[in-house]
Amino acid sequence: MAEEKWIVSENENLRIDRWLSDVSDLSRTRIQELAKNGLIFVNGKAVRSSYKVELNDVITCDVPDNEPIEVMPENIPLDILYEDSDIIVINKPKGMVVHPAPGVYSGTLVNALLYHCKDLSGINGKVRPGIVHRIDKDTTGCLVVCKNDAAHEAIARQLETKTCHREYLAIVAGNIVHDDGLIDAPIGRDPKDRQRMTVTDKNSREARTRFHVIERFRSSTYIECELETGRTHQIRAHMKYINHPVLGDEKYGKACRYMDTQGQVLHAYKLTLVHPTTKKEMVFEAPLPAYFSELLEILRKESAA
Repeated sequence: MAEEKWIVSENENLRIDRWLSDVSDLSRTRIQELAKNGLIFVNGKAVRSSYKVELNDVITCDVPDNEPIEVMPENIPLDILYEDSDIIVINKPKGMVVHPAPGVYSGTLVNALLYHCKDLSGINGKVRPGIVHRIDKDTTGCLVVCKNDAAHEAIARQLETKTCHREYLAIVAGNIVHDDGLIDAPIGRDPKDRQRMTVTDKNSREARTRFHVIERFRSSTYIECELETGRTHQIRAHMKYINHPVLGDEKYGKACRYMDTQGQVLHAYKLTLVHPTTKKEMVFEAPLPAYFSELLEILRKESAA
């Protein structure tokens, strides 16, 4: 029987069967079965599948030996912004999934990391080693990965206390009138489409996104966003909520009419954290991907015409 372990750093107040189904390779039905058999523990105590997770909960799950899924190392190139014995900061490319999930067990960032690194934090289990936060498949930019459990716990605490800052660049549809703004609106699953998030008061969690306008074009706006919370699809759902969906985001808006952006025009350009060992503040920046820069030039030329 293999034991897997997670620490809750976001998405608190969810039922544990739903929370685990989001972060592991286990289905919700399988999780409920394990809980019924007394194989899921929170802080060392067996819990039912209806238990609602809390921040800093330590979740362990005893998975019978016939269930584990082996994630194989793959020689996939990585754009490494920084690396030491505790952390590695990656500039994730567009189209790369961060960790394996049902139906996707190869070509992920985790597969590449397993090839590159000898050791990764084991807190989030065999399918998500080292992964303390995520960015969407078609979002590019900075992502920190932890090489040991002490580093993982330290970065998770920073995410919880909001001392780890994540800043994004995006191009959104329409002209945003205000130069600066705060979107403070709770986000939860869209009841009409479980693959989407939406602003709702039902089964939701607080979500806050600050934005600053960098440049306005004829029919779009170049903005900088900073996350005060870390909800799934937060920027994408919030920009949709204020009627300025991210260009190219077909899930929350529509395809970009200027060029094939292969998904949302969203880039995690800056990550600020305190190093888990040295305790020094570190700032990492990922350069704009080529397609993003090309689109900016197209928009500038159109606006000048």
